[in-house]
Amino acid sequence: MKIRENRVKQKLNNGELAYIISGLTNPDDIDNFGPNEFDGVWLEGEHGNVNASNLGDLTRACDLWSFTSIVRVNRNDQGLIYRTLDCGAMGIAVPHVNTKEEAQNVVDGTKFAPIGHRGMFTSRQGYGVDNYFEVANSQTMVVVLIEDIVAINNLDEILTVDHIDVFFVAPSDLATSMGHIGDLSHKDVQDTIDSALARIQDAGRTAGTLALDHSVEKYVKAGVQFLMVGVGGWISAGATTYKLNAEKART
Repeated sequence: MKIRENRVKQKLNNGELAYIISGLTNPDDIDNFGPNEFDGVWLEGEHGNVNASNLGDLTRACDLWSFTSIVRVNRNDQGLIYRTLDCGAMGIAVPHVNTKEEAQNVVDGTKFAPIGHRGMFTSRQGYGVDNYFEVANSQTMVVVLIEDIVAINNLDEILTVDHIDVFFVAPSDLATSMGHIGDLSHKDVQDTIDSALARIQDAGRTAGTLALDHSVEKYVKAGVQFLMVGVGGWISAGATTYKLNAEKART
């Protein structure tokens, strides 16, 4: 038995785009979305109901479709991080990483020795893999969220931390921290996002962000590889169009 390959990490390492879907909340949703050939599923454990009791089924559904399961936990806690991985996640996303030290803590909780301090337990992803502890670090993904203005101010130092796969610039909380609650389109917010994404790439690291239908082209042209989108917007848009078409048919 060989360790399962992390599809998102592979695509990023190859210089390709990686497509990540969020908003899928149960295994059946993941199965229904499976044929769309995305690369990863963002499982929401900060604002959603993902926890140790349902994580096994969610990540197994991801495995069936060769999706990389990336779980956003709700705090930068090493024990929480490696328990999430032990339950079957292939990647960890940690919110509000504002300093170099906080970024290093994420790595320490995600990686086994000699890189980090992850507890020595064979994850479900490692069942039957004889050399799991030797190879797990290579397939375990680390995403840190840059979502506060203090993180922007400390970005150059944060970018020096090794073994982080993606530095994800999160727009909503960033806008709030800048005093523009709910106004993601504000020029100062957009300029800050664009600058952060450029700085990440200038440092030779991989940038990610929320890329919606109206903005994905912009971010791809800017060099962003890790593209996350929520299914909720597509559902709302489709439902609105469906109703409009029905109403037009009556006139």
